Amino acid sequence: MNYTGRRPDHPPAAQLPEADSESAVFWRNRATGLFDRLPLLLAFCRADGTIMRANPAMAAEWDTLAGALTGRSVLDLFYPESRKQLRSVTEAIRLRRRSRYSVAVRWTTAAGVERQGEVIVDLVSDTPREEPDLLLIVRAEEEGPVPADNGARFRDKTDDTETRILALTAGGRTTAQVASAVGLTADGVNYHLKQLSRRWGVSGKAALVARAYAEGVLAPGTWPPAPTRAATPPRADS
Repeated sequence: MNYTGRRPDHPPAAQLPEADSESAVFWRNRATGLFDRLPLLLAFCRADGTIMRANPAMAAEWDTLAGALTGRSVLDLFYPESRKQLRSVTEAIRLRRRSRYSVAVRWTTAAGVERQGEVIVDLVSDTPREEPDLLLIVRAEEEGPVPADNGARFRDKTDDTETRILALTAGGRTTAQVASAVGLTADGVNYHLKQLSRRWGVSGKAALVARAYAEGVLAPGTWPPAPTRAATPPRADS
């Protein structure tokens, strides 16, 4: 029997009625939009680990755009802690098992911050005979609370991109304007703002800006707002 993964009474995709084709496009677009907007680090990879698509949250870890990660090996970004866990994924790919696996990993962000967590690997394919693609969901371990001091520890944890985002936000720029100025997407900017909110335990842009001044990340008495420490200042005409 020539198994195709499709019931005999279902027409192939090329022969679907126009209404069904439009519905498929609609849901594919919705799924793509959700993939790009989720704050989780997500990527689709080929079976060999080559990244086909990453979302902005994933790209923001390396201070780049999502498209820049396309074609890179996921093992260039994440370092497995256990060879046994990695072998389990490799064996599942060989046997075309559609299942879920967890791999403990560590990685270094663009700011030089060492992080660790787990990569959830989902093996997905349209039919059992196809070599599966990989959906990666990265869960970073939560950072512990940062003790209060003179602000140096907060500044150490704030990279140039984050300080520029804070400075531009303090100057009243919209998310789209900030994204254009720092070379990220709007989703990438929102991801950084959410990370800062979680790190500092505040909610909303006004509280973030106030905390940035209180912790010495932004220089007081300066307009337009600028970082305290050496960093590329926001351009007045950007």
